[in-house]
Amino acid sequence: MNRKTFLKTSALASAGILSRPFITYANASKYRVALIGCGWWGTNILREAVASGVVEVVALCDVHEAQIDTCAKELNTWCTDKPKKFKDFRDCIKNAKPDLVINATPDHWHALIAIHALNNGCHVFLEKPIAHTLKEGTAIQKAARANNRICIVDFHRRYSPHNVSGMEFLKSGKVGRIQEVRAFVNYSGNGGKQKPSEPKPADMDWDMYCGPAKLIDYHSGIHPRAWRRQREFANGTLGDWAPHWFDQILWWTEEKAPKKIFSTSTKKIHDNIQTVPENQLVTYEFEDFICFWEHSINNTRPVQQGENVGAYFHGTEGTFHMGWHGGWTFYPHGKNATTIHEDPQLDLPDGQNIKLVWADFLNSIKTGELPHADIEHGRQATNMSLLGMLSNDLGRSIIWDHEKDMVTGDAEANKLLTRDYRGEWVYPS
Repeated sequence: MNRKTFLKTSALASAGILSRPFITYANASKYRVALIGCGWWGTNILREAVASGVVEVVALCDVHEAQIDTCAKELNTWCTDKPKKFKDFRDCIKNAKPDLVINATPDHWHALIAIHALNNGCHVFLEKPIAHTLKEGTAIQKAARANNRICIVDFHRRYSPHNVSGMEFLKSGKVGRIQEVRAFVNYSGNGGKQKPSEPKPADMDWDMYCGPAKLIDYHSGIHPRAWRRQREFANGTLGDWAPHWFDQILWWTEEKAPKKIFSTSTKKIHDNIQTVPENQLVTYEFEDFICFWEHSINNTRPVQQGENVGAYFHGTEGTFHMGWHGGWTFYPHGKNATTIHEDPQLDLPDGQNIKLVWADFLNSIKTGELPHADIEHGRQATNMSLLGMLSNDLGRSIIWDHEKDMVTGDAEANKLLTRDYRGEWVYPS
């Protein structure tokens, strides 16, 4: 999609569905959609799909029946669709025969479900990060291209009006020459105290939830909302938040990937079941600039200007902060210089702009053009997160060759670009 088309589509979408009336035109629907992963976030995406007015919800799939039922109850307030219910994504795709699949599962399921859907002719709306290990992302992009299907990534910050205008400001040269970028998320929260394993919910298939990952004990501290802090299923804050900001950085630069990566993290101090870093620093060396990642769940940085999330672009003319709820702000050099600011335009209830991503998804399917948040962008941003975790695991820096999709001269590191799958599941190629 070229910039003119993107801005036009975004403007139309922004002016569109501001309220969400009860939708009654399922008979005129064009696309059959299945939601796989019916939790809070998957339900948010489905809300925007229904609001677009061109889908029929034919399936809800989740390993936990309670989540399906909660989602179905919400769906009943939006439309008259009567989707079938499934626990196994393979049965869902085989029997419901969707045209579109929303994949809002935990990260360790992203690759297998996305690839299965693409191989069965579905277009895929995929949550970020696109994968749990690096070569899974490579396999997803390969499947999307081989099947000539659209695979869009839910990088709604690529579409939010203040992110679009902020990127124009950054690329205008008004910030000057930028050689240092710092991306960060600093939220407090210790994740609760350690407790013994618990009985799993009677209506949940925990073995299927773990899937290709190691079968671990069930904890309510993992499901339904805290699985991102369990390494078997995700990569913590670096895997959760960082892809959004890395995508902004990669959108700004002409470079596709860092050359050298080094990560370090603190020892865990909280008594909980989390197995990901509480505080982590990562340095990414590009050809023309250095990027730093920082996150902490122990200190919100109260002395810091603006929000405790976002990316600082430090230029010779000042510092530009690409934020979220705070919009964007440019702090120019000089005592008497005037700060420039733009407020955000975010949709309720969650302060996101999913509707714009969904509009681009539909437009790309119609035109055959790659979306603004194509799977390739998702892979590049996710790779940065995964390479940071890889360096942290190894305890040393790594040299990355983006064109060869491998670490240079490091057999131990390259082995960790994949992982062993459990049971019947086969790592994608």
